[in-house]
Amino acid sequence: MPAPPRATAASAAATAHAASNVHAANADDVFYPSSDGKPMAENTWQSEVIRHAAGEISVMHPAALVAMDVLVYPERGNQHNSIAPDVLVALGLGMGRRSSYKVWEEGKPPDWVLEVASPSTEENDRCSKRDDYAAMKVQEYWLFDPKGDVFPAGTPRLRGLTLDDGEYQPLESRIENGVRMIHSKVLGLGVRAEGDLLRFWDPATRRDVRRHPEEVAGRVTAEARADREAARAQREAARASQEAARADREAATRATAQARVAELEAELRRLHLDPRN
Repeated sequence: MPAPPRATAASAAATAHAASNVHAANADDVFYPSSDGKPMAENTWQSEVIRHAAGEISVMHPAALVAMDVLVYPERGNQHNSIAPDVLVALGLGMGRRSSYKVWEEGKPPDWVLEVASPSTEENDRCSKRDDYAAMKVQEYWLFDPKGDVFPAGTPRLRGLTLDDGEYQPLESRIENGVRMIHSKVLGLGVRAEGDLLRFWDPATRRDVRRHPEEVAGRVTAEARADREAARAQREAARASQEAARADREAATRATAQARVAELEAELRRLHLDPRN
């Protein structure tokens, strides 16, 4: 019995091409879950850091997608390959609602991600996720230990890494506005640990960014102060108007009295009496 013909390079390529077409067609039917079933945070410190950081970044980058614990799918057709950063930032994509982040639909991976460390996730954040983000070409990867009880003793609680030739390298810290912080090239902001939270510093204004609740509180306070100033100005204007009216009345009274005196003096002169004697 003759041996079956060996596959040629051309036939192998055709088979691979057909398989890829089938894969692409099937990819459109894949269901991508919006949750991995894991909690966003294990404790209140984590959740507060996540909300606070997302809020401050949103203030400075209103045209960016800033999302918390959204599943990122880097590979079309593979719903098993996903990762959920605590915070992700994708510049220029806007804050439209999304059930997940599909890299092939968005046109790029996230530009910036943050992982807030906990004892159960530290090794995964430091090793596995770091490799995943590098493979996805996320430009900056940040890690923060809010309580200082996860990272090894004597190491910084905040780490900022930038992708350089496929590998993450640490971003340098420097003194800004009198305090040491790490500068994020992606965000254009200085980042530092302050207590249990991250704070973001705007080098353009040389001031800390104020997250949304602070902005609202600041605006309400400013508006209340402006209302008080306006009311005081109105009272002062009314008082000045009253003073001016009183001065006009007094001037008119004096003018009337002076005119009457002049009339009496004229009458006395007419009667040949000197009013000065």
